[in-house]
Amino acid sequence: MPIIEEDMPVIFLILLIFFNISPVGSLDLPVSRITDDSVLRNRLKEDWFFETPRNVMSMYSRVEYLQTGERVQVSAAERRDELFVYLLREQRTITDRRETGSFPGWEQGSWMLTRNKTTGAGTQIRIFLLTDQFTYIQFRPFDKDKSLMDAVLYGAYITRSLPVGVPFERLYTMPLNDVLKLVQDKFPIRYFEPDPSLYRDTRAFISNVRARLGGLRFADDGAIDENGNYVFIKDSRMQNSASAGLNCSGFSKWLIDGIVRPVTGTRLTIAPLKKPYGQRGSSFTALWEERRDVFFGLDWIRNLAVAANSALRSPAYAVQDEFEVRSDNFSFIIVSQNRTYVERSFHGFMNEAGYSVEGLRPLLYTLAIDEPYSFYLAAVNREIDEPTSPTGTPRLRQYFHIAALVPYFDETGTFRVVVFESAEETSFSAFRNLHAGRFVNLVRIPVRTVFDP
Repeated sequence: MPIIEEDMPVIFLILLIFFNISPVGSLDLPVSRITDDSVLRNRLKEDWFFETPRNVMSMYSRVEYLQTGERVQVSAAERRDELFVYLLREQRTITDRRETGSFPGWEQGSWMLTRNKTTGAGTQIRIFLLTDQFTYIQFRPFDKDKSLMDAVLYGAYITRSLPVGVPFERLYTMPLNDVLKLVQDKFPIRYFEPDPSLYRDTRAFISNVRARLGGLRFADDGAIDENGNYVFIKDSRMQNSASAGLNCSGFSKWLIDGIVRPVTGTRLTIAPLKKPYGQRGSSFTALWEERRDVFFGLDWIRNLAVAANSALRSPAYAVQDEFEVRSDNFSFIIVSQNRTYVERSFHGFMNEAGYSVEGLRPLLYTLAIDEPYSFYLAAVNREIDEPTSPTGTPRLRQYFHIAALVPYFDETGTFRVVVFESAEETSFSAFRNLHAGRFVNLVRIPVRTVFDP
């Protein structure tokens, strides 16, 4: 299923500037409880959905009311050869859902119709089931009797070209719940109904880690051993106390020690974490492994996953088939090149590499929904040369960096990803941009609220 780039469409940027609105999160309702606006759409259809594009553009933006009293801003915009008709829901306060006077383009329930500016024909309907610009469903015409449905999460099509047994123009006025009943067995609605209460433990874990970060600093090859001493990973020599710190590997061990030590009473020993684990490499890479240490990061996170899952869950979960993330729903991506969108295949999980960073955010979104009590260690990798090697040294895939990725939904239902790496908290955008074009292998780690490294 394709992925589209998650950057905001240009027309949304125009709306943000024109209407002076900003992307905000809110506590959304279950999809079935979104106020129906089909009566309003039926009233607007002749003047906005079927009238000539020229006449639609001459219409003034206005505010309409639903039967519940909720306000909807009706407006139109044009770009190149397309006309856009917007029914934008008003933003509500989180606590008592009072009016705010703001109409974000992606507030829950907002409905948008795209029309061909030359012919006036409808080409797409987009509906936001959550207050999130990167999650929506959309419909396209197929033939006189059928339409096609897509469901998009952060650029990933979790449903693609699903047939819907009604003509496209019938969708102009059809109640949303009636449409979803037609596809309920094939549409994974759970991805549009996150329950913020399921992430209390994850939010507590994040807060506890943040509270401990202030005393840490980065040091190349640094880690804390089972006795609490700052040592070098390579040979276990003691670090200088004046400059002692953690590198990305040592920091990931510090995180796992923080959730394992309250249960076992001890920190992990470094030596077992460096041992080869599971399937990786070949007879060819074995010749270079000692010199290049290409699989260090992969072995390290797998061994940490074994220790964490064994101590916090059971030995049954401390096996690669259980803790390594290998399932996904995507097969294509569309990326921006020279201000146009181009499609290329997305391979999903690949042996010896994991997942392309380009598909990481939608993957983490689905994992957050399906596995709300887990976070993930990521081993970043790419094919590289040995910097000081003579000509002829082969390019090998090397696992050179480790980070912890914590996907969750905050108290308002907004999706977030926290990144902990190299003794500090960074951001997912920075992580994604820095590692664009690279791959990550992911292992599951159980979330725990007690954190004491």
